[in-house]
Amino acid sequence: MPNESERERWNDERRYSVWPKRERLTDTVTPLLLEALAPQHGERILDVGTGGGRSALAAAAAVGADGAVVGLDFSEGLRRLAEERRAAAGVANVAYVLGDAQFHAVDGPPFDAAMSQFGVMFFEDPVAAFANIRSHLRPGGRLVFACWQPLDANPWFFYEAVKPFVPPPPPREPDEVPPGPFALGDAARTARILEDAGFVDVRRTPHELTPEVPEETVLDELQLSSMGVPDERLEEAMEAAKRYMSRFRVDGGLSRFPIAFQIFAATAP
Repeated sequence: MPNESERERWNDERRYSVWPKRERLTDTVTPLLLEALAPQHGERILDVGTGGGRSALAAAAAVGADGAVVGLDFSEGLRRLAEERRAAAGVANVAYVLGDAQFHAVDGPPFDAAMSQFGVMFFEDPVAAFANIRSHLRPGGRLVFACWQPLDANPWFFYEAVKPFVPPPPPREPDEVPPGPFALGDAARTARILEDAGFVDVRRTPHELTPEVPEETVLDELQLSSMGVPDERLEEAMEAAKRYMSRFRVDGGLSRFPIAFQIFAATAP
């Protein structure tokens, strides 16, 4: 199956419990994402890689009771978290679907727009994935998503500190970019992917923010495991990561993380 390794990684049951910590960082992006999407009353929107569903709920408030939002994600734990939040909020115009956006077909009429908040960087075949997303849009439908700028623009991501504890990756072709948080960091490459997937009028807007959040927002054992640190080296990798992260600490038990991301927008012809 496509994305099998990513699907396994994102279905680690720990995702359910740690995800609210992650959102303290990523939720700072939501207002900018929705501003770029400009959802209109009555629209039908697809939220790709919806995670814990908060971005879908925000979009649902914008489209109103006459509109609808479908959140799509291949993590069962995150879909469960999203559904619990939807039920607690009593929101009726959101549905969460378990599926992989690289090939999954979402039932219903075409969408007016598709959005994603850091949920489209984990495809083995990004052209096929974005082509599938495009197939769900009406002619003239909008695609808007946030993804990270390159790793070197995001020093809060501590991979270099734990790299000595991670087994070497398998051999890849020189131009092959594996799925991962920074897979769409190269703006020119990402624009080509969208054009190859059939989108037109591709635009990119870079952004930088400096949220203050607890260090555990981005650093815990699950994050280390996701990077490939084996269980027997977790303790020493954690020590190395904490030493690296100390540069971002401020008063009150918080860390000030400079984050660099970009919002892409495109249109289905």
